[in-house]
Amino acid sequence: MTTVYDVARLAGVSTATVSRVVRGSDLVHPETRQRVIAVIEQLGFVPDGSAQGLSRRRKDIIGLVALERGVDEIDIERSSLLFVDQIVHAAEAVLRGSECSLLLSFGPSGEPFQRRIRSLSGKVDGLLMAEEVMPADQLRALARRVPIVLIAGPRTERELDVVAVDNASGIRSLIAHLTGPHGYRRLCFISGPPDSPDAQDRLAAFSAAVRDAPGCACDPVIHGDFSEASGSAAARVLLARPSLPEAVACANDQMAIGVLREFQQAGIRVPGAVAVTGFDDIYPSRMVDPSLTTVSQPLRELGTLAAERLLARIDDRTLPPLAEVLPTHLVIRASCGCPPPGTR
Repeated sequence: MTTVYDVARLAGVSTATVSRVVRGSDLVHPETRQRVIAVIEQLGFVPDGSAQGLSRRRKDIIGLVALERGVDEIDIERSSLLFVDQIVHAAEAVLRGSECSLLLSFGPSGEPFQRRIRSLSGKVDGLLMAEEVMPADQLRALARRVPIVLIAGPRTERELDVVAVDNASGIRSLIAHLTGPHGYRRLCFISGPPDSPDAQDRLAAFSAAVRDAPGCACDPVIHGDFSEASGSAAARVLLARPSLPEAVACANDQMAIGVLREFQQAGIRVPGAVAVTGFDDIYPSRMVDPSLTTVSQPLRELGTLAAERLLARIDDRTLPPLAEVLPTHLVIRASCGCPPPGTR
């Protein structure tokens, strides 16, 4: 393997000069630079990326941390969160234009995973954090050691960069559609985990929207964990009650798909007997039958903006904290009782 010493010997320069040429430093005479470059091409020398990173005090690694929700090794397909998948792909697309690689870390909520995150912070240039993986005071302390950008974090955060979506307007549009054109009056909400900022926002918006709708009542809220399996479990709770609500709004699409399938297996017609809606607009929401009425949030844009912001934060730690809230919009399909797309 060709080394920096081989290049330096053949070019008649020091190894420090070779390193300066590799880094693009201006402290090298043009003729010397050209001679070193010619030798590098002749020998096929490939610089050691880790050594370059050390010379720039950079590791060229970005960490992406997210909570595992509804983990079930027996039924992993119905447990994994597609929301995080979209964030990962978007962040990776941004990093392709840089020298950084993406390092993923997933774990359940709690102190063991928080310890792992603190350990990870010493191995990366910055961290993307999906949801609220640790208490706010610990996050701020960690941000003093390594740049952090929160994805779907609390909008009340003032000391860290946050990229989130407007959950409230999306839920209000959904409830207005269910209670207006459809006239549903008994609604139930399948909420996400209590420690999720998105779940908190969506539940609060649902409760306020139903309270403000004339003649509407809200059945007791059921908490899931955003997984399809927890949506199925919530549907079984509803099926055990004396009567079903007229509409079931879910805090994400995966839980809504779980509710939909459980109802269908029990012989409950959707939307004939009960309407079911979701939130996210992930790809499977278009493929189920009936197709899922949902609130669309720009998942790829979330990941893109967060990754771009983190790279900027790594380059300049003095940037003021930024909270960016992206819009959502209602997507009407068949599961709420509207005609299927393409029909009159």
